[in-house]
Amino acid sequence: MKLISACLLGVQCNWDGRANINREVIRLVNADVVIPVCPEQLGGLRTPRPPQEIQGGGGDDVLDGRGRVVNSDGEDVTRAFLRGAEETLKIATLLRVTEFIGKATSPSCGCGKIYDGSFSGIVIRGDGVTSALLKRHGIKVVAEDKLSSEGR
Repeated sequence: MKLISACLLGVQCNWDGRANINREVIRLVNADVVIPVCPEQLGGLRTPRPPQEIQGGGGDDVLDGRGRVVNSDGEDVTRAFLRGAEETLKIATLLRVTEFIGKATSPSCGCGKIYDGSFSGIVIRGDGVTSALLKRHGIKVVAEDKLSSEGR
């Protein structure tokens, strides 16, 4: 059983109110049980919302209190990201989820790469807040842009 970023399945929950539909992810829906989640909505953020980025590192830094998530208006939205990550973990634990497929570069769901916090389009190595928390709890995390390269 897998959790999947809801935007990848066509749910219009992305920061800009759109979906990030991914055909490879849709193919997986036919092969496995999947549960769509949007950690940002689970954390209480509205849709649409201003873009957000992690400042001061990656998701692990946010979880450890060394980083924060801010939106492009300068508002600190760290608490919502932490709450959304915790709610996503609750779902994963209750349903015995073994894998999460997340939206690449997302400050919540990104795996392996995220934006650098400057809102300038620069990508750095790191995980989003939810991805980092799920990894800490032994759940495999894969970015949607890595699906075909893993031979799925």
